[in-house]
Amino acid sequence: MLIGRSEEKHQLQKAYDSKESEFVAVYGRRRIGKTYLIKQTFKDKFCFQYTGIHGISNKEQLDEFFRSLLSQGLPSESTPPKTWFEAFHLLETLISKSRQKRKIIFIDELPWMDAPNSKFIQAFEHFWNGWAYFRDDILLIICGSATSWIINKIFRNTGGLYNRVTYRIKLHQFSLQECEEYVKAHRLNFNRNMILEGYMVMGGIPYYWSKLDAAKSMGQNINNLFLRESGELHDEFNYIYSSMFNKPEKYLKVIEALAGKKSGLTREGIIKAGELESNGQISQIIEDLIECGFVRKYCNTNKKIRDAIYQLVDCYSLFYYQFVRNAHNADEDYWVRLMKTPTYHTWCGLSFERVCLLHTKQIKTALGISGIMANIFSWHVKKTEDHPGVQIDLLIDRADNMVNVCEMKYAPKGFNITSSEIENMNTKLRVLEMYLPKYKTVQPVLITSNGAIRNQHFFEFPFQITADQLFLPYKSPSL
Repeated sequence: MLIGRSEEKHQLQKAYDSKESEFVAVYGRRRIGKTYLIKQTFKDKFCFQYTGIHGISNKEQLDEFFRSLLSQGLPSESTPPKTWFEAFHLLETLISKSRQKRKIIFIDELPWMDAPNSKFIQAFEHFWNGWAYFRDDILLIICGSATSWIINKIFRNTGGLYNRVTYRIKLHQFSLQECEEYVKAHRLNFNRNMILEGYMVMGGIPYYWSKLDAAKSMGQNINNLFLRESGELHDEFNYIYSSMFNKPEKYLKVIEALAGKKSGLTREGIIKAGELESNGQISQIIEDLIECGFVRKYCNTNKKIRDAIYQLVDCYSLFYYQFVRNAHNADEDYWVRLMKTPTYHTWCGLSFERVCLLHTKQIKTALGISGIMANIFSWHVKKTEDHPGVQIDLLIDRADNMVNVCEMKYAPKGFNITSSEIENMNTKLRVLEMYLPKYKTVQPVLITSNGAIRNQHFFEFPFQITADQLFLPYKSPSL
């Protein structure tokens, strides 16, 4: 059963219905459901499909490609290819013999077919530019785990594949609403508090949610899947980055540097914290991580682009650095014991903030401003003689000259607004106003997991949002 993905499926169908040949690239981070989306959309309509194999020689890859061609209709008397140019000519032969009106060619794990010195990319370019492009019945779909390869070899290609992709379909992780839909569809007995807990650990990665055991609580699933050494997803972290990036070492240094900084780092800050060399490669690594959804980039309205802040927003990576990396001899009760520690409560606050940052569209909808353009970012300023330094983790700078200052609090039993909380918020508002143009007005917003406790300070926050509103489906504002 395909959950969500309505827009992506619409794009695939549009490419299928086209009267011209189309080149589609479906991309996104590991475990996001790229292959599943394509196969669920087209079922048995494929003219040819092949999945590249990781870690084999170029000759072995050519042999497997040839066997797939034979099994899907290539004449048995065909000569095995010695090069990728010959292999794609054989694919042309197979396609030409097909009686299907629309010929769907699906090549999964395409990056794994590009062995060193194989001239694969040149042969692939020639197949599209010299043959498929001039027909009107080809739908070529590619995807792969090595997302950075897709980005750099296909999207950023300066040769024969420059600007050749006609549909770029980026798969994002599920929202809370889609995770809830998934839970209901698979008869998992989890309420919204449990779903939120799961999202704080796994994000909205469909593959992780598919591993949940309905007979166990969310906490038990987290413990058994991620924290126990025998857990199916215990070694997931290294597998993700090694499969997505050809040389993951520097990517991991960037991720680790950002994992230790709640509000993020500048490019120079990443280089210093990760002990990396300052060159163009670092910029590309950061851009790759943004494109894959691990990192977000934001720039304060009064800052230059070079002062942009990069922030780790991948929930699972944060969970890994906080708990999985340090989990040793974890038993059935390991996660339960962790839940009683200060480290756990600190992580809850940080992870809930990340969940909110991933649902800013829903926050805007809850505030009734979905149709208003806004710059959304974190903001901080160091202490001066005129004011104490402050940190604002979510600020919505709106085109209507209102600025929402959001406080995000994870409190399963309800958040207790104290006088110190009010004082802290008022300080943030006062300092922020010193840096804003006079025509802008600040407005505090409280976002909590389970609402605020009604006490004498409850109405100090006139705008309050709960996690229930983060579960609402996002709808684009009417034009």
